Amino acid sequence: MANSDKLYNIPFVGLKSGVHDYNYEVNNAFFEDLEYSLVQSGDLLVNLKLEKKETMLIAYFSVKGTILADCDRCSAPMKIDIKGDFRVVYKFGLEEEDDESLVVIHPDAYQINVKDQIYELIITSIPNRKIHPKGECDEEMWKLVQQYTVNSQEEEEEDWNYDDEDWDEEDWDDEDDLDEEEDESEEEPIDNNKPIDPRWSILKDLN
Repeated sequence: MANSDKLYNIPFVGLKSGVHDYNYEVNNAFFEDLEYSLVQSGDLLVNLKLEKKETMLIAYFSVKGTILADCDRCSAPMKIDIKGDFRVVYKFGLEEEDDESLVVIHPDAYQINVKDQIYELIITSIPNRKIHPKGECDEEMWKLVQQYTVNSQEEEEEDWNYDDEDWDEEDWDDEDDLDEEEDESEEEPIDNNKPIDPRWSILKDLN
């Protein structure tokens, strides 16, 4: 675990039952430490209220700030306001859970690390549609995006555009002929007047 991750460790063994407050400043270094981060830079504040109970921990996360991401229209960088909340339950056990809002910790654990939960909160708080306010898009980038998109669509259509002449019906006729030959061979009548092998005649006389 990276040294920076230790900032997000919370030793809960020595905590009293009740609610405890934690605050985190999330900046570029936070995202740089994540190998597959969807966000490269940002400036956010995260507040965590951790409620300790006898059998579990309940964490209430809230985030507010801005991140830098690409505009869905022109692909130019833009600042996006982020605001969201996230509730996570930490329970003791040995089997993992599929529920993202439920984290299983080992019965012998003495601390939790909340970095993954903070990142998940930020990602889920990003708007589905990221577009510059009207008039702020990079129009030159927009034109390039449109040109590339149109060209890609045309190339894809050409790949799937087959003329009727490209299909050779003879290939199908050959298969039909083969089927007919097989049928004829199966239905060929037996000729009783066909000469019999002399060796079979001898065996017949013995009977």
